[in-house]
Amino acid sequence: MHTPLRATPGPASFQPAFEWALLAVLATCWGASYTFIKIGVATIPPVTLIAARTLIAGTLLLAVLRIRGVKLPTEPAMWGRFMLQACLNSVLPFTLIAWAERSVDAGLATILNSTSPIFIFLLGLGMGGAEKPTLRRLFGVGAGLAGICLIVGVEALNGLGHSLLAQLGLVAAAVCYGCAAMFGRVFKGLDPMVPAAGSLLSGAAMLLPASIAIDRPWALAPSAASMGAVLALAVLSTALAFTIYFRLIKTLGPMSTAAQAYLRVPIGVMIGVVFLGEVLAPTAWLGLACIVAGVVAMTMPARQRSRAELDSA
Repeated sequence: MHTPLRATPGPASFQPAFEWALLAVLATCWGASYTFIKIGVATIPPVTLIAARTLIAGTLLLAVLRIRGVKLPTEPAMWGRFMLQACLNSVLPFTLIAWAERSVDAGLATILNSTSPIFIFLLGLGMGGAEKPTLRRLFGVGAGLAGICLIVGVEALNGLGHSLLAQLGLVAAAVCYGCAAMFGRVFKGLDPMVPAAGSLLSGAAMLLPASIAIDRPWALAPSAASMGAVLALAVLSTALAFTIYFRLIKTLGPMSTAAQAYLRVPIGVMIGVVFLGEVLAPTAWLGLACIVAGVVAMTMPARQRSRAELDSA
């Protein structure tokens, strides 16, 4: 008879907690982006705002890659994937959100744009190899949406139907994020910073000509607050966030990574409370509990029952 060795904590056992921490950081970066965008679009048109955001973030990541000695791939096929990812994860959704926030309240915008896990779930139903639609994930989707409504306040939904095109644009942005999370799995073999930089630079290449043609950026007079918001968007909500995002796509999977859409709502609301003087709805704490339950349900890995471990003891 042998005495089974007791496992000692190591990098593998530490990894799940670390990935969850990264999910919270990602949610914070993207939760703050709504405030940054609101400040930015006050004096900078949406296309130019997003062009500057992607260009600054892509250039920053490229510089970091150079310092690390990591080169971007040169294959045309890979750059084609970067271009598609850019359309799904930055060019279309970023621009739609910036445009919509000129006429839609932040609370309603947050609700409508936090539905990407639902679209990932629906996309996964028809895709081979996608994560299975379990009852636990269904509960997570429902609990998350219920928590969002409770936190922002049901009264925020009173505006539903007004500014219809802008609201549909926010839903379309959520669909784009869902598609991007599913497509992002093609970059599994790459350093997470590589697809982040490649897709952002590709996005900037598409948006800069549009900005020049539409907004004539040299004629703009942006405020210092708007320029600071663009810088914060580029560094925190884009460069750092995209690096974390592509890592989590590899480690947690698309569905679990998309659960940050629920986490970023209470974070975004708290940023509004602290910096913009907004008041939380009375149901906020109950909503936060629903969101936490939803995130746990969607991100907790399924327990694998294995008799091999018992038999080897």
